[in-house]
Amino acid sequence: MALEQIGDVVVSGQTRPIHLNVDDSRFEIRVDEDLAFLLFRLRGTKLSLIHTEVPPAQQHQGLADALARAALEYARGQSLRVKVICPFVAKYLTRHPEFQDLVDAA
Repeated sequence: MALEQIGDVVVSGQTRPIHLNVDDSRFEIRVDEDLAFLLFRLRGTKLSLIHTEVPPAQQHQGLADALARAALEYARGQSLRVKVICPFVAKYLTRHPEFQDLVDAA
């Protein structure tokens, strides 16, 4: 499994890495036995953000926000256009207009 650390997030006072898992097409944060992730598809220069999932035990700790931010920062760093399919990421973008320039209008 090819994991690349692309950031981190503090959860319950502990810093957790955010990984890009290319094999499973996910941005991931592992907290103990739980895995929060943002599923993506990369085709050419378009990064489609498909689905965010956070286990119930880890909700309300900012993991979904951290995954969305990490994915969008990754897209910016790689000069990718973003197609937003995930409703959570769409909502995140309304609160963070600094990423709107990444969104593919098509």
